[in-house]
Amino acid sequence: MKPRGTDPRILSLAAEVAKSPEQNVPIILLKLKEIINNTPLGSSELKKVKQDIYCYDLIRYCLLVLSQECSRIQGGWTTISQLAQILSHCCVGLEPGEDAEEFYNELLPSAAENFLVLGRQLQTCFINAAKGEEKKELLHFFQIVTDSLFWLVGGHVQLIQNVLRSDNFLHLLQTDNVQIGSTVMTMLQNILQINSGDLLRIEAKTLHSILDEVIFKLLSTPSPVLRSIATKLLLLMAESHQEILILLRLSACYKGLRSLLNKKEPGTEFCPEFRQLIGLLSPRVYQEVEEEKLHQAACLIQAYWKGFQTRKRLKKLPSALITLQRNFRSRRAKILLELNRRKEEEDRRLQLQLQRQRAMRLSRELRLSMLEIVHPGQVEKHNRELEEKSALIIQKHWRGYRERKNFHQQKPSLMEYKAAVILQRASSQMPAVTSRELHSQAQERLQHYFMGRALEDRAQQHREALQAQISTNIDQLMKAPSLKEAEEKEPELFLSRSRPVAAKAKQAHLTTLKHIQAPWWKTLGEEAGDEIDYPKDELSVELGTLFISGPKPP
Repeated sequence: MKPRGTDPRILSLAAEVAKSPEQNVPIILLKLKEIINNTPLGSSELKKVKQDIYCYDLIRYCLLVLSQECSRIQGGWTTISQLAQILSHCCVGLEPGEDAEEFYNELLPSAAENFLVLGRQLQTCFINAAKGEEKKELLHFFQIVTDSLFWLVGGHVQLIQNVLRSDNFLHLLQTDNVQIGSTVMTMLQNILQINSGDLLRIEAKTLHSILDEVIFKLLSTPSPVLRSIATKLLLLMAESHQEILILLRLSACYKGLRSLLNKKEPGTEFCPEFRQLIGLLSPRVYQEVEEEKLHQAACLIQAYWKGFQTRKRLKKLPSALITLQRNFRSRRAKILLELNRRKEEEDRRLQLQLQRQRAMRLSRELRLSMLEIVHPGQVEKHNRELEEKSALIIQKHWRGYRERKNFHQQKPSLMEYKAAVILQRASSQMPAVTSRELHSQAQERLQHYFMGRALEDRAQQHREALQAQISTNIDQLMKAPSLKEAEEKEPELFLSRSRPVAAKAKQAHLTTLKHIQAPWWKTLGEEAGDEIDYPKDELSVELGTLFISGPKPP
């Protein structure tokens, strides 16, 4: 699937490659270098250009060109070295998308192997070249190819194992030429600095071959440059992996390596690395390495044990989490229940307070309305009675508080008195005759008490009935309409069943009428509330009909 929005330069270049003959393809592919160099490094535009190059198979064309013989390519090694640079730069930072498996498993290993093959070809041409200028030029091309290979491996670390396992790489490493050998060993050192762990993942035979070649160059090469690189490379391998250090120290293949190194006189430019390598191979350092190995083993065991404990706790975590959630929800429910209870109590308290205020307001309103009904001359008397009642209530509460206080103060002495009485009663023996007399007296008093209590209960019930009747009558009087609004049947509702009350009302009514109808000079020394004597015959008039409610007497 071709991508949308393809760069027109890539599109025209792909079309040109498809239409051109085979011998012109390498020269056309060199135009990719200009396109890559003109695109900002690390930008999204560069990633898009690399994707377009890969989608139009221009990378495969470069790989096919590099797999051909140098004599068939126009421009020779110059074109090949530039195409190697183009191929490595296009593969690093490329996101293949849907074809990722093919790219990582086929194209990249093929590119790395082609670079190694090109290196062997350049190595052969360099050794066979006679002129110095030609050797210098071939060495330059060889360095370009190795740099391209290192760039490719640095972008795709998984290719390190492919490079180390390749027979072409071993052939390049086993060269006797100082310049080629130093370039290859420098590339190996740079690769191991990226990821030295892949060195232990290759086969033991390949690892021994690499170690043998590095040690051979260290011991037998007269070139100080090559020996310096070999020393640094061997030191890097030994410091990075204790297995390699133990192999160099104990293996029969490298027996006597330390003694041979002691006989060598290193150059001043790599003397510290050389002495450090000899120190690593000494028995004391080996003992330290063994202790470090044991320490790492102990750390590994602890890590596995801690991991086991952690996984075990993680398995129990769901049940613990459920328990924690249950406890949290229960605690939250209790807290919410307590808050609701407090809120209900607060609401109830406020309602009671409002009810008290409402009752007090109604009571005051009733008092005011009753004061409006009461004659003005009786208001002061009514207020005086209220003050006396209030004073009595205050005195009652104060006396109760004082008596309770005195009782609490006298409580210890009272308890002592009771205890003394109990002790005296227990210590003294009462005669039988006296005991029977006391018992009979107690029975009489108890009978008298119950009889008086029954009478008091009946009297209390009678008082409560009278109070209820009076309250009903007061309510009816409070709700009675004015004289202007009253109808004929409404006075019948206020007739009293009590003859004394009716007589008293009749008397008060006649007194008020006489006081109103009398001349002014007869009322000079009298008050509206003074009583006037009337004959009983006049008072008994209409007592059964006017002031007594209910049916008439027979």
